[in-house]
Amino acid sequence: MKQKPISSHVSVAALREAILHGEWGPSPQDLPVTGSSSIYQTTQFPSSNIKYHNYYVLLRSESYFGACSYTAGQLDAEMAGQLSGLSLDAALRNERLPVQIAAMDAYLGVARPHAEHCSQAVDIPAGTPIQKAKRRDALIADMAGIQPKQNVALIGVVNPLVEAIQARGGTCLPCDLQLEATQWGDAVEKDMEKVLDRADNVICTAMTLGNGTFDRILERVRERQIPLTVYAQTGSAVVAPFVNKGVTALLAEPFPFTQFSAGATRLYSYRSKKEERADEG
Repeated sequence: MKQKPISSHVSVAALREAILHGEWGPSPQDLPVTGSSSIYQTTQFPSSNIKYHNYYVLLRSESYFGACSYTAGQLDAEMAGQLSGLSLDAALRNERLPVQIAAMDAYLGVARPHAEHCSQAVDIPAGTPIQKAKRRDALIADMAGIQPKQNVALIGVVNPLVEAIQARGGTCLPCDLQLEATQWGDAVEKDMEKVLDRADNVICTAMTLGNGTFDRILERVRERQIPLTVYAQTGSAVVAPFVNKGVTALLAEPFPFTQFSAGATRLYSYRSKKEERADEG
């Protein structure tokens, strides 16, 4: 089935409706969820006293794991594990936002594979967790095109990415609902509107899909005409349709994520047409 243009899809909810109506390929009724799981995982890097608490719901459909991160209490782990055997259509209609996002990710991961639609595939070499995180976050900062003295809003704080922003001369404006301070003691803002108002450049994680703030970020960067780079482990295939529609660049890292693998990890970079033309020039 020929895909319709994305121009009319200005929100995550609108994209979900388009998927349900078969505008992106096969009917989601024809794609079963063959496996579902919920993962709780923590990360704490050496020399840091910050422990990240990570929750994921995973839906397997065909060869792709659709995924969405969520916060404690947002989704019951036992319920997440009961989604196998449903169609993606049923999962898309689930009332819980993380399940909807995971189902959208699964659907688009099948219908629109990263390997066939990204600008470039990039491999992060095998290494320790901190080695892999620093290489990945340096790549994100490079994709964001940070200029010296730019105010860079970082929505979803990862300490190696704070470091990468500062190494390029940017002033990091950290924002996160869970953290109080960065590894270096810098206060973390909880109100993203404050950092979006000050930012010259924005980097956010796809955690914003699971908590429902992604649409607002898109709205603000469009209004202010500033670049938005998204780092997406979960929901990476959901973000991809918004490249050129508010998202300037995307680094997609589908499951299994770097924190679950000591080996090489393949990532997929997407860049807006404007950015690609600038490179060619």
